Amino acid sequence: MPGTVQSIERAAAVLRLLAGGPGRLSLGEIARSLDLAKGTAHGILATLREVGFVEQDRASGHYQLGAALLRLGTSYLDINELRSRSINWADPLAARSGEAVRIGTVLDGQVLVVHHVFRPDDTFQTLDVGTLLPLHATAMGKILLAYRATGVAPPRELDQFTRRTIVTTRALAAELAHVRETGWSAEIEERTPGEAAVAAPIRAHGGLVVGAIGISGLVERVCDSHYQPRPRLVTYVRDAARAISRDLGAARR
Repeated sequence: MPGTVQSIERAAAVLRLLAGGPGRLSLGEIARSLDLAKGTAHGILATLREVGFVEQDRASGHYQLGAALLRLGTSYLDINELRSRSINWADPLAARSGEAVRIGTVLDGQVLVVHHVFRPDDTFQTLDVGTLLPLHATAMGKILLAYRATGVAPPRELDQFTRRTIVTTRALAAELAHVRETGWSAEIEERTPGEAAVAAPIRAHGGLVVGAIGISGLVERVCDSHYQPRPRLVTYVRDAARAISRDLGAARR
């Protein structure tokens, strides 16, 4: 049997590193992490960029996964599979948090709600499955933007829904950087006054983000006295996201 091809192994290592990282990485960071000479790492990145598997930021020169790879990596995962793998974890999350749970993915530049578990009380609620939500003004949307889920790109126009909605590309970029740093996102009265939400990424094989899971409810329940999401709720959401990701073949994180 022939041996492995070293260049392909190294290219795969680069892609895994970018998929698992918190954001864009420099050439030096990639070379050091994989113990490669800078020239070797640059040649691999140049080839991956040429075929669309890697993109390079013009301003910083840093690298991230490209749209072509994101489409390829998740082509096997349709909405029904995402929903079916998530159902077992959505109900327990609603029970633990006491809030409504939604699972979303990208469709036509928006967040498509593919599963919705009602808040476990007797109040009137409307089923949101099939609803399309804005990317920039929702916790799930910020996750999908921050991790460049399949087919997603920052919206050109940021519609304002409340006085707290992010409406500038600079503010949105800063928010997405914070999401990548912390591994979760929040939405506090950005789409609907009086409501808040927390979300975390759902990953598939290779660490690629294919969806998001989140809880939402009244600000006074989701947030503490400092107007910040309650840590226990953030933990519940992140634990559920990790569990779904493991079911989809993502490595334990």
